[in-house]
Amino acid sequence: MIFDFEPGDKVINPLNKDWGIGQVQSIIKGKVTVNFQNVGKKVINAENIELKKIYESN
Repeated sequence: MIFDFEPGDKVINPLNKDWGIGQVQSIIKGKVTVNFQNVGKKVINAENIELKKIYESN
């Protein structure tokens, strides 16, 4: 499985947008740990939930 993000990237969970923006903490064996603004740290199974990367414009 190939991810288009890495630790430090900003993401959202399209199924739970009220969680706010999250920052990827780690990616281990398909499990992505993300620290979200509104709900804190969550471990996401990337096989079941597709996180969307937020691209910041410079």
